Amino acid sequence: QVQLVESGGGLVQTGGSVRLSCAASGRTFSEYAMGWFRQAPGKEREFVAVISWSGHMISYVDSVKGRFTISRNNAKNTVYLQMNSLKPEDTAVYYCAASPLYVVTINDYDYWGQGTQVTVSS
Repeated sequence: QVQLVESGGGLVQTGGSVRLSCAASGRTFSEYAMGWFRQAPGKEREFVAVISWSGHMISYVDSVKGRFTISRNNAKNTVYLQMNSLKPEDTAVYYCAASPLYVVTINDYDYWGQGTQVTVSS
């Protein structure tokens, strides 16, 4: 079992920045690829970013490339999502998730956090 707890969400103006954190406990954090997903009201949950267990492989959805940065600190069992140049369409509940595979598909993630709300005002 892996327990995941997100933090760092909140209300931010267009163009602003927010850093999300996801603290993991339980099984060895460094064994898992870590992903960030988001779900806006009335929409399906979508992939945002993923980082491999070593941090050497990273992927982003096209809509956040150049604005968001995913990183991890295995010594602290934490994964981060730095979000810059935020837009109103980034408003969503953001979830971190853990997978034994480096993948972008939701169904391949075994463990999920409870989510943290990010609201970008125009």
